[in-house]
Parts: sequence; C-alpha cells; structure tokens
Amino acid sequence: MTGTLIRRLTPEDAALHRALMLEAYADCPEAFTSSLAEREGLPLSWWAARMPDVPDPPELVCGAFAGPALLGAAGLSFEQRERTRHKATLFGLYVRAPARGQGLGRRLVERLLHEARSLGRIELVQLTVSATNPDALALYGRCGFVPFGTEPMAVRLGDGYIDKVHLWRRVG
Repeated sequence: MTGTLIRRLTPEDAALHRALMLEAYADCPEAFTSSLAEREGLPLSWWAARMPDVPDPPELVCGAFAGPALLGAAGLSFEQRERTRHKATLFGLYVRAPARGQGLGRRLVERLLHEARSLGRIELVQLTVSATNPDALALYGRCGFVPFGTEPMAVRLGDGYIDKVHLWRRVG
C-alpha cells in the first residue's frame, strides 16, 4: 500500500493502539486469546507500557499508518529469562478490514523481524495462530514461519474451542 508508513509505536500512540485492538477483539474474536471484555477495562497506561520508547524493551509494537490513521499493528514480546533471552513472541497482528489484501500484514511482520534482528540477541520468533484462520496461516508461511505443533482446545469461545497452531522462524 503506497503512502503507508510502518513505524514503532510510542506511548503517545497508546490511545490509537487501544482503539485498534478493541476493534480487533470485537471484529475477530476467534483470532485472539484475549477478549474484548478483559481488555476494554484496562487503563491507557497498560497499553502505553507495551510500547516503551527505550533501546531494549520487554515489548514493542509497530503500526501501519496512512496519514494519522492507524490501519494495523503487531507486537513482539521479548523473553527476559537468561536461558530464553534469544526468543521473542509475535502477538496481536491486526489490519483493519478496508486495508486488508494490500500487504500491510506482511510489512508489519517484516518490520517486527527487523526490530528483533536489530537487538542482536534474538535468534527466533514464535507465535500462535488460530487453526481456523487460513489467511493468517498463509501470511505467516509466506514470511518464513513453519508450524511445530498444534495445541488442541487452546481457546474457549462460547460453547466451542479453537485449536492454536504454533509457528516459529529464525530471525537471521
């Protein structure tokens, strides 16, 4: 999508990110482990803490902008324990419906991989995706992620369950 800027979000973007993700939880409840009910009550400071403006953050979020409008976002959470500091987890990828199919999801994933690489200590990124989401599975496959297992009944949604596929890829 031409004219779209992908950049790391800062605490000043917390309200925009919160609005985007609350939309995501309402629009695609089967795609996320978190629910709208559990996230809508969190203070803005919780959202801001996910995007600290520091060199080696515990988490970071990148967003896709067309002008001032946030069209999509995704984040990375970095392992902090000594023996797992080489890993990061991709979370919360969402692109607003009107902007889908234009490569923003892939650009967000590529930006996150660049951010992970720039830290110099991250060797792999992992994620989970709902087994019922073939578009997301295809996107991650195009980005070099490979499945390493499926967690049955990972998420309860209403009276049913959703399996989660675990994927990973090397950063380098």
